[in-house]
Amino acid sequence: MDTAVDLIAERGVRGFSLAEASRRLGVTVAAPYRHFADRDDLLAAVAVRAFGVFTAVLAATLDEDAAPPEQLATMAGAYVMFAARHPALFDVLFGAGLDKGRYPDLRGAAEPVQEMFMAPVRILTGGVPEAIDDLVTAVSATAHGHAALLLDGAFGTGPESVAAAASRASRATLALVAGRAALR
Repeated sequence: MDTAVDLIAERGVRGFSLAEASRRLGVTVAAPYRHFADRDDLLAAVAVRAFGVFTAVLAATLDEDAAPPEQLATMAGAYVMFAARHPALFDVLFGAGLDKGRYPDLRGAAEPVQEMFMAPVRILTGGVPEAIDDLVTAVSATAHGHAALLLDGAFGTGPESVAAAASRASRATLALVAGRAALR
């Protein structure tokens, strides 16, 4: 899995192959198939690891005593930080096109991240299902958009660009929460 992450960091998830991973490890091309059914099976295992890292990044920033809008803003910024610090893992989570229905472990690994975003959203929306879906989708899109723009270089390069992208994602999330009535 470490070799897969290294290759994804170099070539992107679409440029990753089991054959190249085997060559890097100095094993036969058939060797990975003793552990993984196919390329997607290995990527799913990497994605499970990635969700673990993502969960830890979010949890480290979350202040459960903060107001729900602040929690969402903080997590939006942490989302961007995760993408900046772990671009290969971010690429696996959002660029591999893995079917969570095929990989129950992957679906389970995603649940803590989803729940961290859902908890403050439920409070803000009073538990109204449609409002929950609208707000969590909008907040996720805001965070993801800032992360993708950062990785695409829209904020420049260097540590200041990461801080700027994270700050903008947080501010945009606060604005979104404040104007959530417009989502209805």
